[in-house]
This record gives sequence, structure tokens and C-alpha cells, in this order.
Amino acid sequence: MSTILEGMEDRPFIPTEYVVRLARTPWERAGYHALRREVFCSEQHVFAEDDRDAIDEVAIPIIAACCMAGMPDRIVGAVRIHEAEPGIWRGSRLAVHADHRKLGRIGAELIRMAVSTAHGLGATRFLAQVQEQNVLFFRRLHWKSLGVITLHGLPHHDMEADLSRYPAHGLDQTWLLRPQPRIRQVA
Repeated sequence: MSTILEGMEDRPFIPTEYVVRLARTPWERAGYHALRREVFCSEQHVFAEDDRDAIDEVAIPIIAACCMAGMPDRIVGAVRIHEAEPGIWRGSRLAVHADHRKLGRIGAELIRMAVSTAHGLGATRFLAQVQEQNVLFFRRLHWKSLGVITLHGLPHHDMEADLSRYPAHGLDQTWLLRPQPRIRQVA
């Protein structure tokens, strides 16, 4: 019996349900900023102590939270959107907690929520500056590169979403369910 439990304490708990939504409460906003600091300051060292800037004053924060018993419990994903000029929206600071990246869908759901929300708010174009290592991921989600740039000393691509692939909506949240392994039935 002990061999079944070996190593269990080292594995992070991965929930089966996530909510992706506009950050509404103080704890969601605090978790959103804490996750961004963890990813962009502590992990990637893009910023020294904090990644906040003037865009945060006008941006709409979007979070992914893992759920316990159907209730949001911990912020594990973040992105922000803002209207840079009339009709032109930008997404930035996409971050997913390291323990939840292997799921592979949290970042995609955050991007869908961001682009579809902006589209619903009147976006005619949606742009983002994407780190080089994430360009292929964005291409798979129907984005095209507009060229290479350097930001914070790192290679990025200016990228644009194909809005025809992101229907406009006014939803304030969506759900993401992690696929469960099928249980084999023995006859």
C-alpha cells in the first residue's frame, strides 16, 4: 500500500475545474498581481520587483482560478486587456502558474476570453507583444506575426489575432474542465 502513496506529497494538487473571468473581487485582483509578480519578476526576471505600469490603471484584468467544490479558490492564470486607441485593443502580461502549465489549456482560454471580450467591446483589431518562445502557441490560436521587436532586452513578436476566430461576447466568465482519464471497466 505504501508504494501507491510514494511521492504523492511532492505532486501539486491539480483541480478538475477552472473558471476564467474578469477579476471582480479584491482577492482576485490581489491574486492576479501576485501571479504576475511571481512569473515576470521571480521566475523570468523580466522586471526587478513589480511589473505594474500605467496600463494597469485602464486595463481590464482577467483571471483563471482553480475551483474547489465549484468555487474559485486560487488564481493560476492572468492576462489584461485595454483599448490602446479607438477600436484597437491590446492584451498583455499573460501568465500561468508553473504548476498549471502542463494542462495546456489555461493560457488558450485566457486568450480566448481576452480577445472575445475586447471584440464584444468594439475591437476591430486585437494585438499583443508575445515572447519569442510563445509565438508558435499563438499561431496555433490563429494569430499572425507582424514582426520581431525587442522588449525588456528579450525578443518578442508583435502579433495580431484573427478576430473572425474569436466571436464577440459579453460574458464575464467561462468554465474550463480538465479532461479526466477514462476508467477501464473490467468484465
